[in-house]
Amino acid sequence: MITFYDCVTAPSPRRTRLLLAEKNVPHETVMIDLRQGEQMSEAYRAVNPQCTVPALRTDEGVVLTDNAGIAAYLEARFPEPPLMGTTPLEKAEIASWHWRAEFEGLMAIAEALRNSSPAMAGRALPGPVNYPQIPELAQRGLARVAQFLVVLNDRLAQREYVATERFSIADITAAVAVDFARVVKIKPDERHPHVQRWRALLAQRPAFAA
Repeated sequence: MITFYDCVTAPSPRRTRLLLAEKNVPHETVMIDLRQGEQMSEAYRAVNPQCTVPALRTDEGVVLTDNAGIAAYLEARFPEPPLMGTTPLEKAEIASWHWRAEFEGLMAIAEALRNSSPAMAGRALPGPVNYPQIPELAQRGLARVAQFLVVLNDRLAQREYVATERFSIADITAAVAVDFARVVKIKPDERHPHVQRWRALLAQRPAFAA
């Protein structure tokens, strides 16, 4: 049985959680309490030395410790429905917008949050090594998040989904970014009508309603 190491309050494992739900993959879930620092415990380090979630233990016993590896495994192991494209061009479009949603969206939010939150003092980056906060990066992160919403809104002006004509992993990551931006007090408003319409469309999917 596949084992998924999750935390319901964090955006990164939510990406895997949505992917598992969209593909209807049977699995067991183990909750890791990030607020209590459980990811830094010796027990969890034995599972994932990177001290991060998500992690996914495959049926073969291999532990995958990042969303990129987990997505690649699940797409290959459970190809239906395809969420990373089927044709060369579709795969390229999805890969491109998936990367943009991660880099311009999620990483910008992390930059803003981790470099400003008192609770994350000395923890500006996830993982086993402590890094100091750089307040200037928090301001840059906020500007990047705001710009991501503009870019996403423009992209969605003439289409239902982010990357191609059907739902894909790019929509998952973009939606997680849009939802998590609330932690830095940014959310879609009247300036982003296409983002709002798209997010309402995704909310109708069972995976997002769960």
